[in-house]
Amino acid sequence: MKHIHIEQEGPVGILTIARRERFNSLDVQTAQDFRRAGLQLARDRSVRAVILRGEGGVFCSGADLKYIRDGGESQELGYLQPQAQTQPQGEGYGHIFKQILEYIHSAISEIRRAPKPFIASVDGAAAAGGFGIAMCCDLVIASERAWFEWAYLKTGLTGAESSTFMLPRHLGLRKALEFVLLNPRLSAEEALHWGLINAVVPNEELEAATMQMALKLADAPGPAVAVAKELLNRAAGMDRLDVHLDAEREELARIADGAHFAEGITAFFEKRAPRFEGQSESEDEDA
Repeated sequence: MKHIHIEQEGPVGILTIARRERFNSLDVQTAQDFRRAGLQLARDRSVRAVILRGEGGVFCSGADLKYIRDGGESQELGYLQPQAQTQPQGEGYGHIFKQILEYIHSAISEIRRAPKPFIASVDGAAAAGGFGIAMCCDLVIASERAWFEWAYLKTGLTGAESSTFMLPRHLGLRKALEFVLLNPRLSAEEALHWGLINAVVPNEELEAATMQMALKLADAPGPAVAVAKELLNRAAGMDRLDVHLDAEREELARIADGAHFAEGITAFFEKRAPRFEGQSESEDEDA
């Protein structure tokens, strides 16, 4: 796997997103490999705890917007829908997002069902899809320089990667709405105060502190850990996660085919604020 690396240190599995030149963002191939690695670690009985991290001082910045803007790779986009190689997709970017999310959402489902804890070890940015991936893990430990941002509204998108499912459960509805609609960029200490993460450590201690946490979890009685996680999942309504992930994927793909995302992605690469035009006029007409 080119951009996803797997290691094992005793009972601890380590999944690293290694695409630092693109801020550990996800194209279709990386998303597919992320799913494969997540499934492997979730089901390997010799692995009793899993660390999920990014390479080079970045956790994950979500879907690769450059890859999406440039139209993706036809051979990758045709994997789930072979007709995509021979039939035009029409305007918009939704079909590219949809393929990336198929793999990432499948991996998130595996993480939540796994009979073992997953720890997100966050250094640097955890934004958009990267934020969602961190939030789906059982525990989150961050370096002092880590930061967290929902970010989707900046480009006119809805949320995905479990974020709109997890946020009300982590924060409660009122704070979740604040985080999504006002979109603050939270430092690690602020994220700890909000209740989004479990611990903050000095930058140079993140790797050792994460491994210490993982080994402590791996030393716990495995069957009891599995049952406790399952019972807490039930209490939090995780049985509805897969249905919600499907809704996130479909809604984001639909929005990505619209004019607001077209403006949002253009503004992103032009390094300016987006100008989302036409909303007020359309609302007036509807009224």
